[in-house]
Amino acid sequence: MKNGVKMLDIATKLGVSVVTVSNALAGRDGVSEQMRKKICETAEKMGYKPSNTKSEKKRLAMPKIGKNVGILTSERFVGARGTFYWELTASISNQLSQLNVCTVYECVTADSEKNGVLPNMVTDNKVDGIIVIGQVHRSYIDCLSKLTMPLMFVDFYDNRYNIDSVISDSFNGGYMLTDHLVEKGHRKIGFFGTLNATSSINDRYLGYVKCIMENELEFRNEWIIGDRNERGILNDKIDFPDEMPTAFVCNCDETAFRVISALKSKGVRVPEDISVVGYDNYTVSSICIPTITTVEVDLTRMAEVSVGIMAKKLADPGYSEGRRIISGRLIEKESVLDINGSYGEERSDAV
Repeated sequence: MKNGVKMLDIATKLGVSVVTVSNALAGRDGVSEQMRKKICETAEKMGYKPSNTKSEKKRLAMPKIGKNVGILTSERFVGARGTFYWELTASISNQLSQLNVCTVYECVTADSEKNGVLPNMVTDNKVDGIIVIGQVHRSYIDCLSKLTMPLMFVDFYDNRYNIDSVISDSFNGGYMLTDHLVEKGHRKIGFFGTLNATSSINDRYLGYVKCIMENELEFRNEWIIGDRNERGILNDKIDFPDEMPTAFVCNCDETAFRVISALKSKGVRVPEDISVVGYDNYTVSSICIPTITTVEVDLTRMAEVSVGIMAKKLADPGYSEGRRIISGRLIEKESVLDINGSYGEERSDAV
């Protein structure tokens, strides 16, 4: 949103889910009239305004479809802090409803994902197409790829399968964050993210590596630190290397938040001692102290493009879009220290 107020902000203020806010603002069922009135009044007071871009107007002018679309998310992305995917889901659902498309949401459990158990909405023939939001394991992608209904991925992709996807520009975002640290004088930069956990983490890491190579900076394996386990759950404990870099690029704001908290517990100041950047520009980046410099993901645009592609696929099952990449932008906050002019001799040697 250009005015900065998101559905999540309204949901947080009222202590309800983003989906509830979305349903209330869109006039859908599932919300009491009392709560609907309260949400609408709060939205108006906070200055919330729905998207009104040209692409949005064009989308709303599309013919009504009248089908059902399933939204599938792995349970590892659904939790107390699963707000990024909750708002993305709500935005997609809201925009689909304006095309007279009903959405059916289902969370795939770790066991179902591991054992290739298809979602109930598929086995019960409840949907005409599926949008998968957030990375699922390749073995599960293989199961989904055999479905004859329209299928697309949001916020991830797999090069082995020719399945339409909408993603943020993670490679460029990772490069942008690293280059920002370089511009601020940092020459020893680490990366937080479990490689191969998601396509987004891999791409952000590759952007980081490209910037390190171009600037001929020191690269150390011990400065590449995993942030989640084999099931994709973020680690509770963070292990830092004995010799620390002056900055860390984190693959998401949630990881950056955890890194900053862990550094503080060790008596390390951020950004005075170590700078930290994240990715997403979601709520946690603003509530953290210090606030986290990050790359903003345009959720509204991602939802618009996703809905447009699915609408075309529902109208023409043979339609293929390929991969759509949505650009992000750097948001400077308080978690990076400009050290140009400091440790000059050491940095000169490193370069």
